Amino acid sequence: MRNYIGHHLYNLQFNIRTFKLIDPNNNNDLTFWTLNIDSLFFSIVLGIIFLWLFRRIAVNITSGVPCKLQTAIEIVISFINKTVCDMYYGKNNVIAPLSLTVFIWILLMNIMDLLPIDLFPYIGENYLNLPALRIVPTADINITISMALGVFILIIFYNIKIKGLIGFIKELTLQPFNHPIFIPINFILEGVNLLSKPVSLSLRLFGNIYASELIFILITALLPWWLQWILNLSWAIFHILIITLQAFIFMILTIVYLSKALEKN
Repeated sequence: MRNYIGHHLYNLQFNIRTFKLIDPNNNNDLTFWTLNIDSLFFSIVLGIIFLWLFRRIAVNITSGVPCKLQTAIEIVISFINKTVCDMYYGKNNVIAPLSLTVFIWILLMNIMDLLPIDLFPYIGENYLNLPALRIVPTADINITISMALGVFILIIFYNIKIKGLIGFIKELTLQPFNHPIFIPINFILEGVNLLSKPVSLSLRLFGNIYASELIFILITALLPWWLQWILNLSWAIFHILIITLQAFIFMILTIVYLSKALEKN
């Protein structure tokens, strides 16, 4: 059971310096130059599927009667557009497309957690000779931190673009106490507030999806086969709410953080 759980929590890792796959049982191979290539592969593939699907619907949007998929996508787009309009009163061509991308991409990555946990690892081990395989990119802290850092870079960029470098520095040093003597304290408080944004974005998403994945693994590892499907089905139905809610929260916080960065002093 211990080996079963551990095997499902290992990523397929590749050392770009030695140019070889890393044995999960040999921690000495783990270095800074290690990539979780399973997380990268599935996140890129799901991103391509998202772009292809939405482009296909966009190209055929005026031809004939809309299909159910087109209707569902239009509902999602309208919902996100309304959310952006309710939370940001200015005009910016980045927030709405970014919010749509963040929501759908994270949702697709989270949905991978609903697939049978033994299916892809079994195929990888027995047919592709892979030492490990994880298919849920958002259960990898590296993926969630990367996405959060992307949002963080945009926050810094728009803060400087809208407020200017001097205005951004003043915001960090003269708030909440507008007096030169409090500049060090202001900088610490505002710096922590700024750095907490990518941390909260990444850890909230990672923690919830990782915990959910672990629950699926424990159900499969600890219970007899005739009882597994009952709890797996019950948890999967509840998990649909979790994966959708986590994608929505990440999108909402992205809108909030960027909207604040886009506000002029």
